[in-house]
Amino acid sequence: MARQDYISNMEEWKKGFHFFHELNVRFGEIDGFGHVNNTNVFIYMEEARIALFKELGLMRSWGARDSEEIPVVADLQCDYLAQIMYDEKLKVYVKIYEAGSSSIDLHYLGINEENKPVFTGRGAIVQISRESGRPLKWSETLKKQLENFSQKAHI
Repeated sequence: MARQDYISNMEEWKKGFHFFHELNVRFGEIDGFGHVNNTNVFIYMEEARIALFKELGLMRSWGARDSEEIPVVADLQCDYLAQIMYDEKLKVYVKIYEAGSSSIDLHYLGINEENKPVFTGRGAIVQISRESGRPLKWSETLKKQLENFSQKAHI
């Protein structure tokens, strides 16, 4: 398994995950070689990220038409560890690795039915003003919620 620069110890890193989103690999996500097209893994990470945001209650405000705040992906990376095949069931884990003043660094771990890691990833999400496009700081309440989430959540 390749070493990712955001993971210093894989076993310790894996212990920090609690929240996951389950999905089945659909036929349309398979490429000509019979495994998941690499771009679909970014969609899997998006699905898990949105599920996490819903759990945190963020999508109620971010999804509202009159919302001042919206989330944007600042960067996203993925490391592929094993092939993913049609009809596999995956658990896509996501955790808040670090919360900044207006951003969060999320880490991802994809696990197949054999409990084998198939991908890892990380990415930064920034809360910005819909009007100005500039970063907006988290409210104190939300910042506390973000900081406490990884210790309390278990899906």
